[in-house]
Amino acid sequence: MSFEWTPTIISALIAYWNEGLPTSEIGNRLGITKNAVVGKVHRLGLPKRGSPIKQKPKPAEVISLGALRPGMCSWPEGEPGTEEFNFCGEPTIPEKPYCAEHCARAYVKPSKDKKTRAA
Repeated sequence: MSFEWTPTIISALIAYWNEGLPTSEIGNRLGITKNAVVGKVHRLGLPKRGSPIKQKPKPAEVISLGALRPGMCSWPEGEPGTEEFNFCGEPTIPEKPYCAEHCARAYVKPSKDKKTRAA
């Protein structure tokens, strides 16, 4: 099957791109594949858009043991003994040494099934 990029289709592609539609949706509307849209956008030199995949934000600073203060999450991250080893540093939950995310991982209540198996 052959597809021809006519001026009308290119104009529609540019309009959809500027609206911020996903490449798959643009492809559906034009009757072509998402990859065909990506290729043409690249060849036309249209402005790049950020990835729709959300990245976990990196901490602004590396929190070393010496920089750790009360109220900062002391969850260790990385391999001890390496330069990458640090601590979370996010605000803690009152009366706990960790932030909400790390408290959820650290304080896991055993299920009833595990209690009965142990007995």
